Parts: sequence; structure tokens; C-alpha cells
Amino acid sequence: MGLYDRDYAREQNSFTYGSTHRDETQIVSFVKQTYKLFAASMMAGAVGAYVGIPLAGAIHAMFWPLFFLEIGLLIALQFVKGKPGINLLVMFGFVFMTGITLAPLLSYTLGLNGGAAIIGNAFAMTAVVFGAMSFFAIKTTKDFTGYGKPLMIALLVIIGFSILNVFLGNPMLHIVISGVVVVLFSILVIFDTQNIMQGAYQTPIDGAIALYLDFLNIFTALLQLFGVFGGDD
Repeated sequence: MGLYDRDYAREQNSFTYGSTHRDETQIVSFVKQTYKLFAASMMAGAVGAYVGIPLAGAIHAMFWPLFFLEIGLLIALQFVKGKPGINLLVMFGFVFMTGITLAPLLSYTLGLNGGAAIIGNAFAMTAVVFGAMSFFAIKTTKDFTGYGKPLMIALLVIIGFSILNVFLGNPMLHIVISGVVVVLFSILVIFDTQNIMQGAYQTPIDGAIALYLDFLNIFTALLQLFGVFGGDD
């Protein structure tokens, strides 16, 4: 699952705890909670993928209903993210579903020659890119938090081309889109990391989901690229 509209996680100038109202201790606590939830989300997504791989055929046949369920959970999360207990239930339900809907791609890749290695390499490369971009976001003196609008426009353009290619089925366009997705979401890692460090999200759940979707989209795009160039066909 990839290419979500990421504006859900950021409400300009209407933060529950605006960065100007948070002291350093609050921001440190916020960042720790965010990354704990991000790590937990990664595990929940992995469980969803593990459960889904044996059912990949059925999931593929029901992909669109499952996709809309996934989007519904993401939307619902915005209404319950401030409600303890139910917010975590909906969040983990969402990330679990992302693993479920990713299962057909994982199953297909496993069927390729050296499929397990392709998945391992894609995950390792995603981790390297994600870590490098996060480190850069922390160390750089350049502020990327003002790039929200151009990044959102770029994302919408990519979504548009992705939808178009569903009907065209052009392999070269698919490769180009996947490459652009890797670049775009790598930049979004920087954008989201700096926003988290500045306390610019309403809740840790917002920041954790933003990072999770960055990681998921990079991984999915790299998995598709590695599958194209590493497969037999």
C-alpha cells in the first residue's frame, strides 16, 4: 500500500501543543513517544504481512475493499487520536491492514528467483535511506518544515500518474513512478522528522504514522524496483 495523502497528519497553525508552547522537556517526551509508536507500528505492519502472505490470492481478489477499509481506518484515526485506548486500537488496526494489503506484492516477490533476497535487500536499503534522511534532518541547519505545500503538490501529481498507469499498464512509467516515490518520500522523512523534533504535530500518533507511511512507501517502491530488475522477466 502506498502513496497516501499525507496532509492528514498536519494541521497548520492549529496544534494541540504548538511548538511555541512546548518547552524542551515536553518536546523530548513527545519525540520519545513518537518513535516508540513508530517502532510498534513497524512490528504491527510486519505481523499483518506475515498473516497475509499465505492468503495473498484471496487478498489480491479483495484488494479494493481492503484498500478502502484501510483508508477508512486512517480517516477514523483522525477523529479518535486524542482518545486514549481507542486511538491505539485504530492506529494498530490501520498499520496491520497495510501489512495485509502489502502481502500480495510480497508473495509475488517471494515467487521470483531469489525473492527472499530481493525483499531483504529492499528492506535493508529502505532502512539505510530512512536512517540517513533522519540523521540529515537532525544535523542540517536548513529548515525543511516550510516545504509542505510543494511536497503535497508533488505527491498529488505522483498519485495522479499512478492512477493513470493502472489503466495504461506501462512498465516504464511504473519504474519511473517508483523511482520518484523513493526520492519524494526520502525528502518527506526529512520534513516529518524536523516537524517531530519541533513538536509540530498534534499527537505522537500523528508523527508515528507520518514516519511509518514514509518508510512503507519507500520500501514498497524499492521492492517493486528490485523485483523488476532482480526478477527473471
